Amino acid sequence: MARLLEHPRGYAMVEYRPGPRQLSDLQGLLAQLVRLLTQRGWDKVLADQRLMQPYTPEESEWIRGNWLTRGIVFRGAILLPQDVFARLASSQLVHEAKAVNLSYRMFEDYAAAEVWLLQGS
Repeated sequence: MARLLEHPRGYAMVEYRPGPRQLSDLQGLLAQLVRLLTQRGWDKVLADQRLMQPYTPEESEWIRGNWLTRGIVFRGAILLPQDVFARLASSQLVHEAKAVNLSYRMFEDYAAAEVWLLQGS
């Protein structure tokens, strides 16, 4: 469903793949992301959602109730999904993240996303 990578410039990168996901897979991925950030002492994530399918209602609810409320502080750059429904779902969650003072921003372009992500260093 996704690959979790360590970028040499000092941030975590999540590359979502096309296709359906199970909630447990998303939960496992995000748990691994937290472990990576903690182990490396990093606070930046670039999420490439360009090929991602829309979040299911169950995934969206879990993200709202668990991920956005965890108190994990990091800067997140998101490459916008190509699927219009995935874009809408991601945009809504980013809006909600900002409401709880998390720093997320959406981008069309990888280079622009990385520049923004690293300027917070």
